[in-house]
Amino acid sequence: MFWPMLAIALGFLGVAVLGVLAIKVFVEAQRLGRQVTTTTERINQASEELERAATRLAATGDSLR
Repeated sequence: MFWPMLAIALGFLGVAVLGVLAIKVFVEAQRLGRQVTTTTERINQASEELERAATRLAATGDSLR
């Protein structure tokens, strides 16, 4: 009777460990998603600023030399 109870307890413990690890992976995936969103917004903002600067430079007819 001892071995079946030990097997059930170890099985439950294994499932609990996997559950904790799954929660950690989920939290880190959400954090990564937020970082990707923030970085994408910053890249888009920099792209728009560069486009505005290039438009102004082209309008003035100045060269970079």
